[in-house]
Amino acid sequence: MSLEAAFHKEMLEIYERAKTECNYVATRFRQMVGEHGGLAAAKRLLDSEGYSEGLTRLWEEGRLDISMETLVLRDPWRKLFTVEELEIAQRRLNELGYTPG
Repeated sequence: MSLEAAFHKEMLEIYERAKTECNYVATRFRQMVGEHGGLAAAKRLLDSEGYSEGLTRLWEEGRLDISMETLVLRDPWRKLFTVEELEIAQRRLNELGYTPG
């Protein structure tokens, strides 16, 4: 399985975790991943201004550990992203008071 395919699987996994662990059905996120693939969906979300509805909801739930932003900062996924994209993910999490562990 390629790194990109494995990342796609992880994006689907964080969707499922948000659904089961937070009772949050991120319909738009799931549609984006299904339509564009996990990597392209993550890049689109990182390219958008401000916080996504999903990031805000996970922050409210105290579960930024299962956010897309946290996922992209982890190895081995981070090598799929540009320095700028990683900085955006890190900045968003920092602004919300979260430091990935």
